[in-house]
Amino acid sequence: MEYSQIEPKNIWKNFALLNAVPRPSKKEERVIAFIKKFGEDLGLDTLVDEVGNVIIRKPASQGMENRQAIVMQSHLDMVCQKNSDVDFDFDTQGIQMYVDGDWVRAKGTTLGADNGLGVATIMTILESNDIPHPAMEALFTIDEETGMTGALGLKGGLLHGDILLNLDTEEDDEIDIGCAGGVDITATASFGTENVKGESLEIQIKGLQGGHSGMDIHKGFGNANKILGRFLFETLKFDVQINSIDGGGLRNAIPREAKAVIKVSNISDVEVVLSNLKTNILEEFASIEKDLIIEINKTSTTEKALSNADSKSIIFALNAAHNGVFRMSPDVEGLVEASNNLARIEVKDGAVKILNLTRSSVESTKTEVAQQLISSFESNGLTTELAGGYPGWKPNPGAEIIQIMTDIYEKNFGAKPMVVACHAGLECGIIGTNYPKMEMVSFGPTIKGAHSPDERASISSLQKFWKFLQDILQNIPEKK
Repeated sequence: MEYSQIEPKNIWKNFALLNAVPRPSKKEERVIAFIKKFGEDLGLDTLVDEVGNVIIRKPASQGMENRQAIVMQSHLDMVCQKNSDVDFDFDTQGIQMYVDGDWVRAKGTTLGADNGLGVATIMTILESNDIPHPAMEALFTIDEETGMTGALGLKGGLLHGDILLNLDTEEDDEIDIGCAGGVDITATASFGTENVKGESLEIQIKGLQGGHSGMDIHKGFGNANKILGRFLFETLKFDVQINSIDGGGLRNAIPREAKAVIKVSNISDVEVVLSNLKTNILEEFASIEKDLIIEINKTSTTEKALSNADSKSIIFALNAAHNGVFRMSPDVEGLVEASNNLARIEVKDGAVKILNLTRSSVESTKTEVAQQLISSFESNGLTTELAGGYPGWKPNPGAEIIQIMTDIYEKNFGAKPMVVACHAGLECGIIGTNYPKMEMVSFGPTIKGAHSPDERASISSLQKFWKFLQDILQNIPEKK
């Protein structure tokens, strides 16, 4: 079955149109133009703000004029990750989708369901003539995945809604009412290099499942950079010199692959030590990372290498930096309060760059994690910089819209939804700084494997979500 033949057809149609437009974070010019034209072609009031967010306004359906106005919000950009053996250019190509049972997937790349299904759903409401809804503003933000600069740049006074419906969560039985804030932490250094010749070792980690660095951080998935760091640590007694390291990718994706080329004093002895470690690590991850591959091979290199002392500094920094859950919330059962993703490490020609994304729902704990990372890096000769900080979203469980949605869900599906806060970064907290009186809630269809090439969207879940959303729109309360 083609995805164009599954219900709800209009959402899948709009998702396919959206996915034909390249939309990497920070390169959203084409998708901004696409959404702007979409609104204008419908004859709706459409504007692009100074940072690139698109706002489309649609009047209330007949008989719904006395209801509170709503804002429906999703982000236009997507995480661009692909399998290493896939030839694909996210800057020029559209996503190639296919149906696999109850799932829609992409061929070797991220699908863009995060947050493209939310965008497509809002498009479907905007173009509809038979779906009752109150006066609405569709807010399409940019650059959510790599800095939330769209939400951060959204000025107060542009929106007039009373309730914001954010369509950017990934479990269809959850209603999210809070989220974590975050900050990017970058460590850099520039070391001298020297010429090395002869045989070297290449250590390669691949086949990990990766995933969302917030929503999946507690699941025990392997981090390729941290696993690579363990191998490098074992080489310290062999006068190791690092030629290069290339590990991970985006800050908000758990690293799936990492590779290092090193020069060591006694390759045969090193191979024995690393082979033993390989056996141990494969056993550790046997139940959760079934496709993990670790390759240790001799190679010839003409690359320049760092000194043994500088190589030690990088290896110590890589192993000392915290990765994974830092603290579970003492107040909300099962919620990760703070974490760090050691997302990207690059060493080339003496230049070192290590990227992290630290998240926390408590500002003081976010600061604590950041301070620990700064200590790990700067004590080993690297310089750190903090940027891209954004606030969390404090839960308001007493909001009227939460009770309305809870009642609708229970009536429709025979069970209570889980009203939760999440460890992902949602834009609600940022938007709320300029719109403090707006009630906010986030929900969406089930999406698995977000931020990885295993990303997939559930067909049956989207059908469930679509019914839920239409009932919510019909039950928005009257103006106060």
